[in-house]
Amino acid sequence: MNPSKPSFTRRQILKGGLATAFASSAPMILSSRVLGRAGNVGPNSRINIGIVGNGLISGGHRGFCLTQPSTQVVALCDVNRQVLEKAMAEAKEKGAACDGYNDHRELCARPDVDAVMVCTPDHWHAAISIDAMRHGKDVYVEKPMTLTVDEGKAMRAAAARYGSILQVGSQQRSDAAFRRAAELVRNSYIGKVHTIACVLGEFEPGAQFPEQPVPEYLDYDRWLGPAPWESYHPDRVKSNYGGGWRKFWDYGSRKNGDWGAHHFDIVQWALGMDDSGPVRFVPKGYGGAPCQHHFYADGTKVVRDGGTRGHMIRFIGEEGEVLVSRGGKLETTPPGLNNLVFKSGDVRLYESRDHRQNWLQGIRTRCQPICNVEIGHRTATLCHLSSIAERLGRPVRWDPQAEQVIGDPAASRMCDRPRRAPYSLPG
Repeated sequence: MNPSKPSFTRRQILKGGLATAFASSAPMILSSRVLGRAGNVGPNSRINIGIVGNGLISGGHRGFCLTQPSTQVVALCDVNRQVLEKAMAEAKEKGAACDGYNDHRELCARPDVDAVMVCTPDHWHAAISIDAMRHGKDVYVEKPMTLTVDEGKAMRAAAARYGSILQVGSQQRSDAAFRRAAELVRNSYIGKVHTIACVLGEFEPGAQFPEQPVPEYLDYDRWLGPAPWESYHPDRVKSNYGGGWRKFWDYGSRKNGDWGAHHFDIVQWALGMDDSGPVRFVPKGYGGAPCQHHFYADGTKVVRDGGTRGHMIRFIGEEGEVLVSRGGKLETTPPGLNNLVFKSGDVRLYESRDHRQNWLQGIRTRCQPICNVEIGHRTATLCHLSSIAERLGRPVRWDPQAEQVIGDPAASRMCDRPRRAPYSLPG
């Protein structure tokens, strides 16, 4: 399947003599460079990149953008001055003349920035992405796309309103082994799939820490942003693969938002559910359940941390199995599926060989990337609802068409969270 283009671009509208009608009905986009998004970035032009959040996860993204002939990094932002200075030094070593910022709004307001990469903790994803889009930027945002279901709806609306190309960093979609696994499942080569197992792992519980002085190099109030106020401790704000800030509900969705955002995304893709999702979420321990699980409307069950036979994802069908992991690991039963040649009538999925290059191509062509805002929102919704069921200790029913919780006001309220003033979500 090839990426689809929008029916028209803003530049095409203006060329077609509809500028007056468009201006009367379109939202105001704050960037003077907005037409660059819709056609002025030519095939030989360099795309100006700003990166917000320059800690652990951004290293690969920053290194990529600093070494590509098609991009130039012109702005970096971080609330930690030490982190920012280190990133600025790296950029300088690679010949990039970057400006540094503490406040993402200053970076997003720059008219020479074409696109913004959002590499912050999850609780900042939506606000920064929306602010970038309203200033006429395209966006690459780390997974999970959001902290709440309602934030996803707001980001989807913003992308549509401002015509932005948004890619979510669920890079397993750009991995050949995961794509082949999804195609084998989608085309029923293992029959009707009834059970899927995914490995997510566990974080230790987030703890209350004794208050410590805020270091002078950290804007801690801005790091917290819309999250509730908590006294500073370095273990609350650190980034590492053992948890760090991800352990806390205020900043992320724990393992559902960590590995779940990757593996559940592939499940959605394989089942053809990119515009939908499961209908029931059950937490571990409810009714003696040994693990968290959720169900799709046709009865397909997805279980967490059980029976993957050493792989990341295991699809179990009536006529076989597909097991897949990173590093190109793909195992099938029967074994011959590994070398199967797809038929001309089979469904073939969107092929991307490089997740970030796919985003850059989307910026140039205005084609949707492989993990666009709708896909990112639906996968993040799945992660959030799993977490809501976990926090409530009971099942949650969901209507994926209406995008509403069914019959549980408490769970429904948890689809959004209060935002600490003055860190409201941009309009």
